[in-house]
Amino acid sequence: MRVLVQEAPFDLAEETTRFAMGEGDSGAIVTFTGVVRDNDAGTLSAMEIEHYPGMTEKALREIAQQAMARFDLQEALVIHRYGRLVPGEQIMMVATAARHRRHAFEAAEFLMDYLKSRAPFWK
Repeated sequence: MRVLVQEAPFDLAEETTRFAMGEGDSGAIVTFTGVVRDNDAGTLSAMEIEHYPGMTEKALREIAQQAMARFDLQEALVIHRYGRLVPGEQIMMVATAARHRRHAFEAAEFLMDYLKSRAPFWK
């Protein structure tokens, strides 16, 4: 399980490849990437994401551990960025690996919902 909270952009292909390596026992790998979207008026120039170092990482590790146990995952990855982000930039990535696709999909959705609604980030 890897949890990263970082300001720098991440390479989606590289992270996906790294995640998939060594998952020979998994029957399913699910990935999701969140992207900053413009507002309805099309006027968003940027958004600033803030967090409390230490607290945020701890909360994300705890929810990832819950997902590992609840959905019988073999591996999980959570990456979330902070700082100034403009529309079109990647803001987060979730990857899950499980023996069965249903568990991988349900775990990814569980993690995405947490990141969107309850993770300790401020916009």
